Amino acid sequence: MSRKKKTFARSGLSSMSYVHGGGIAGVRTQLDEYDQGLVWSALLLLIMGLVMVYSASISTAEASGYTSGSMTWFLKRQAFFLALGVIAAAVAFQVPMRVWQRLAPWLFLAGLAALALVLIPGIGREVNGARRWISFGFLNLQPSEFMKLAVVLYAADYTVRKSALMHSFKQGLLPMLGAMLIVGWLLLREPDFGAFVVIVAIAMAILFLGGMSVRWFAGLILLCAVGFVVLVLSSPYRLQRLFGFMDPWSDAFGKGYQLSHALIAFGRGEWFGVGLGASVEKLFYLPEAHTDFLLAVIAEELGFVGVAVVIGLFAWLVLRAFAIGRQAVSLERPFSALVAQGIGTWFCVQAFINMGVNMGVLPTKGLTLPLMSFGGSGILANCIALAVLLRVDWENRQLMRGLPA
Repeated sequence: MSRKKKTFARSGLSSMSYVHGGGIAGVRTQLDEYDQGLVWSALLLLIMGLVMVYSASISTAEASGYTSGSMTWFLKRQAFFLALGVIAAAVAFQVPMRVWQRLAPWLFLAGLAALALVLIPGIGREVNGARRWISFGFLNLQPSEFMKLAVVLYAADYTVRKSALMHSFKQGLLPMLGAMLIVGWLLLREPDFGAFVVIVAIAMAILFLGGMSVRWFAGLILLCAVGFVVLVLSSPYRLQRLFGFMDPWSDAFGKGYQLSHALIAFGRGEWFGVGLGASVEKLFYLPEAHTDFLLAVIAEELGFVGVAVVIGLFAWLVLRAFAIGRQAVSLERPFSALVAQGIGTWFCVQAFINMGVNMGVLPTKGLTLPLMSFGGSGILANCIALAVLLRVDWENRQLMRGLPA
């Protein structure tokens, strides 16, 4: 086996195992124009998100002054950004993966610059005590959302370039660790701890899949655990959130307010929900019902069945992303493989954290549900990421046909 195949053995299967595992039917399926399972799961999540954002935001939009009392204000904004995301995705799909690889370091530097600009008074916009947005008048962009994609591309490119040095701490791991520390420092200044956790998870997953030493990976896990404890203990705000998560009912009108109402929403939904649009918790009881706690509204209105459908769609999307990555490995395309699996890691980790927060199994964090929650930057970044993933899949299929990618 070549060095490249050994290095990326964790991220996929060999060509022989792929052919024997899929057989003739599997090969025929892979020769379709695109991964239909991936496309349909993403479309269903986007459409379901649009419907539920409208349902969850009607009362908020009607009562808010900046919406002029229009009940459809959030729906129109979400639809606008969804249309913009589809256009951006169509453009991103046209960019070959070799170009994405060349752009990766520059996109990462641009992301760092944007994160720094957010912290400058007069440029960065502050909402609820957090400075995470750059205002362009008619829209606010959140650089941390686009930084997730930049980190996927940069970490994949770095791992491919340093593939022979992945077992060296000084030459392989230390430079990437330094880059992530800079990103983390900027994000924690906003503060945006949730985005920092997702970005660290993306970088670590790509390094591990790219052949990083198991010993160094275990050390990184321990270092992250220690860092998490230090960050929590050094911030009374984070400490309060942690204790509120452990027992929200001890202060249901204080630090446990969001979680307690999210749990009430889940309880009211039971198996089949109270009906679309019939949620009570969205009527100014549950804060951020159309963003961070959209899943709680889904649970109340559509019940256990609705939540199970959402979880199933995300699971299928992530599985397809890793399958596309494995296919790229079999075609000896390591950068594309790591990008696909990095995007899968991104959606998996962020969705898992958001769902865990809504269900009360993780501390409350300001992370949206990918593809579904209200937010222009998130929808744009998610759509572009899906386009890059589909580009990896399309190039895989071209190569399997013997055509140039």
